[in-house]
This record gives sequence, C-alpha cells and structure tokens, in this order.
Amino acid sequence: MQGMVVAVVPAAGAGTRLGGARPKQFLPLAGRPLLTRTLMVLEQTPQVHAVVVVCPPGGEDETRRTCVEPYGLAKVAAVVPGGAQRQDSVAAGVAAATKLGAKWLVVHDAARPLAKPELFARVLAAAAHTGAAIAAVPAADTIKQAGADDLAEATLDRSRLWLVQTPQVFERGLLERALAQAAKDGYYATDEAGLVERLGEKVKLVMGSRDNIKVTTPEDLALAQGMLGAATRVGQGFDAHRLVQGRRLVLAGVELTHSSGLLGHSDADVATHAVMDALLAAAGLGDIGQMFPDSDPAFAGADSLELLTQVVQRLAREGWRPAQVSLTLLAQRPKISPHYPAMRAKLASALGLEPEAVNLAASTTEGLGFVGREEGMAAWATAVIARS
Repeated sequence: MQGMVVAVVPAAGAGTRLGGARPKQFLPLAGRPLLTRTLMVLEQTPQVHAVVVVCPPGGEDETRRTCVEPYGLAKVAAVVPGGAQRQDSVAAGVAAATKLGAKWLVVHDAARPLAKPELFARVLAAAAHTGAAIAAVPAADTIKQAGADDLAEATLDRSRLWLVQTPQVFERGLLERALAQAAKDGYYATDEAGLVERLGEKVKLVMGSRDNIKVTTPEDLALAQGMLGAATRVGQGFDAHRLVQGRRLVLAGVELTHSSGLLGHSDADVATHAVMDALLAAAGLGDIGQMFPDSDPAFAGADSLELLTQVVQRLAREGWRPAQVSLTLLAQRPKISPHYPAMRAKLASALGLEPEAVNLAASTTEGLGFVGREEGMAAWATAVIARS
C-alpha cells in the first residue's frame, strides 16, 4: 500500500451502557486503560504510521496523561476533541489525519482492544485494491426481524448477513466525500462503511475475528479481561528477622509484650513484610527490598502497616487489588493465637479486605532451628490478587 496510513480512534463517547463513573475508554483493562490497550495494538501494527485519538471535548490533556504518555505510544501524533455523535468525532479525526498527510484512513473503535495487528494488515491489503474494506464476521445465529411488542415478524437469510467490526479502511478522499455528503444531508450512519455505500461505492468485506469484541457492557469488559489474561494471580512471600534485646515486638501491626523484639531497619514486623512480599510477587513487582530499601533513611523505624498501605496503592496503579491473604508465623514464644483477632483486623484494614479474607496461623517448629532456639522469627504468606 502506497502512501501514509493514519488510524483514527474515536474515543469521545460517554460509554453509559457500561455503567462506570468515567467514560469506558479510561476504565482499567488488565491493568491499563481500555483505550491504551487499543492503542498498543496499533503501535504494534507496522502498516500504521500514525494515530489520531478523538477524545471527549476538554479531555485532551487527561487522555495524553493517562492513556498515552505513560506507555510510550509514539505513534499517537494528535489528540483532538470529538463531537456529539460518533460520526462527528470521526470527521474531527479525519481532519487531523489529513493535516498529517494521510493517504489511507483506518477507523478503529477505541472499545475494540482485542483486534490483532494481522487483522489490520488484511483489511489494509484489501482496501488497496478496492478503496474501501472492513472487518466483519458472518452471522452465526439465526436472525429475527422484530415487529411491534417485540414479536418476530420475519426470519432473515443469515447466509448473506455479516456482523460488522472495525478496523474499517478507506482511501482518504473517499471517506472525506462520504462524510461531507452525510453532513450536507443531515444523515447519520452507525459505521463509516454505511456512508461510503451511500455514495454508491463498493466496500470489501474481510474476514474479521470473533475475538474482536466491542466492550459495551460490564459482561463485555469481564470477557475481555479474561481473554487478555488471568483475572487473578497468586504470590508467596517469606521473611525472617533476628530477635534481640531492647526492641519492640510488632507482628501484623500489633505490639506484643515479650522479653525481646525483632531487629530490622523498619519496625521489623516480619508478618507484614511477608504479606507485602506475597502481594508484590503476585503482581510481578519485585519485593519490599526494592520498594523500601534498607539503605534509605526514610524507612528507618517505619510502621510496616503504613508500608503495606503503599504496596496496596502500588498494586492499584497497576490494576490489581488484594483478594485474600493467608499468613503463617513461626515463633517459639510468645503465644500468638490470643492476638489473632487484632492482627486480622489490622491487616484487613490495610489491605482493604474483610477480616474473613485474612487467615492467620502459627507454629513453634517444635523447638527446631533458629525459631526453636528463639534466635529469630519467620513468616510465610500467600496472597491472591484480582483485577481491579
């Protein structure tokens, strides 16, 4: 295909059917904004040279700041405000693409994050021969035409029916003419191909993918989440600290009366440290030594529950939340079980969980090893995290 290819991504809608507090393009999908997931596919499509994002009016800076710049999306050449209808937003994107020198236009829904680069390549190749091509899949189900009161009045011949998707690719001049004619006539279509067909031009149907879903409802979002990767992850954490005289003994945020305490750069809360490591491991974010290095004086004597809160916030930024924690303490003395309720409450509060989602257990190791000799204490933790 000769000439510059620019993708126009209309993302100016409110997404009210998804029911979120924000437009759906900004909602997290597998840890990143839905719009970002869509733009990442275009970034990986070599046939696309530049991208124009059409966002809600006044949301240009937020779109760049939240969906583009943090992810190194170098192909995004413009972010422009959209209009009242999708067609108005596409027209605004086409105008920006024309300024970039586009010869070919790829229109792709912001809410279709699962399209593959090879699908864009196939549709672009078909458009090079016809001037217009779109992704679509043959209708697989029987289709009824409804009349009054939702009563079926006809069964359509599905052998000639296709379900339309994006990407849709057009020679720039052709789509410009179609948009101009529609604006003159006050006509709105549900897709760009409909405007081109209205001019009497032919549009090539290219086999799309049934995975190329459009995220419209909460069920769609959950489905896309599952298709992009596991909705939950599990991580393990371990920590051990030496017992010394003159230190407080803090376990899971609760101070216990004991003849010695745990030595460490922070408050040496071995239980909370194990939980933090388990959470970070589940999210693939390293460990507490990387996040809170003991060489940093800012963490000297730090309250480990406050550090746990920071870990939970870090997970949230990556699109994860704690779902369940299981913790086993290894200590010869003092007796731990009387403190379980207070420990569970402290951990649950920091994790944003109900106490029932935090399980505690303890073992004396039957006098074996450094724990049995009361030289130190240790803790194992397992954490389950879920997509937020």
